[in-house]
Amino acid sequence: MSLTLADFDYTLPADLIAQVPLPQRSASRLLVVEGGRRTDSVFVDLPKWLRAGDLLVLNDSRVLHARLLGRKESGGQVEILIERLLDHATVLAQLRASKPPQPGSRLRLEDALDVEVLGRDGEFYRLRFSGDAAELVERHGRLPLPPYIDRVAGAPDEERYQTVYAREKGSVAAPTAGLHFDRELLGKLREKGVEITHVTLHVGAGTFQPVRVDDLAQHRMHTESYVQPQATVDAIAATRARGGRIVAVGTTSLRVLESAALDGNLKVGAGETALFVTPGFGFRVVDLLITNFHLPKSTLLMLVSAFGGMDEIRAAYAHAIATRYRFFSYGDAMLLYRRPPQ
Repeated sequence: MSLTLADFDYTLPADLIAQVPLPQRSASRLLVVEGGRRTDSVFVDLPKWLRAGDLLVLNDSRVLHARLLGRKESGGQVEILIERLLDHATVLAQLRASKPPQPGSRLRLEDALDVEVLGRDGEFYRLRFSGDAAELVERHGRLPLPPYIDRVAGAPDEERYQTVYAREKGSVAAPTAGLHFDRELLGKLREKGVEITHVTLHVGAGTFQPVRVDDLAQHRMHTESYVQPQATVDAIAATRARGGRIVAVGTTSLRVLESAALDGNLKVGAGETALFVTPGFGFRVVDLLITNFHLPKSTLLMLVSAFGGMDEIRAAYAHAIATRYRFFSYGDAMLLYRRPPQ
């Protein structure tokens, strides 16, 4: 099957893009999609959809204060969005300026710190901080809300644009499926007998980069770093042995699990993934997926279409729009059952 960008387009009313989170995390709506069957539910009722012995896999990455404003030596304004930490002092970043800065030049950011422009790396810039980049970014940077949220980050976002279990600093966007969980709901899942484990995938700014080719076979994904712990691999093996299901919380968790199992054996350790999941992909690990609603023509919409079925996802999105679900990062959620291989 030859896929094009138009296969993953849909029209979304602007007022369905959630601009703020709900007062309570688990109060979001939940659309359950199993094949052609759709059920409207609420996220707080997730325990009724899972079974004792299932395994919930969470991405514990924490969002950095990755947005910084500043000036070039010439006085021109710049905006920086950190893509990833390369080492102690060096980062890869998106940079917006009227004229691109030259290698060797310096930028003054947030009237507080200077960074050196080392050069270009494709569409990104390599920048060197004068000290610990992660610490300096956390101290002086701003929380980077997604571009479709039409406001600057405020104090409530400091809490609500992080999952309650976030611990490993490194993302520039939240693994948003996890935003629906509060500690009470996690406790109820454990009481039911649902096991919980973690992976880490640091979401890069490239997650918001549009697909620029009509022929999807020509698209190249951005690369993101991940860690698959031994404890998670052991938990998955134990779940399989007892007949439980693997439930990935978010496309990030799914990409870790499926990237680490591409050769058929689930591997432990750190790695880099540029996995691009489109319909026809052979899933090896994940049975159910909890995910938000994704942008038209996005790689994430392609991934969920591969997982749940193109026709099924198209119908589910049409239903969500007609019944006014809230979309994107601060929006509502879906629980998808994996479509059996055709």
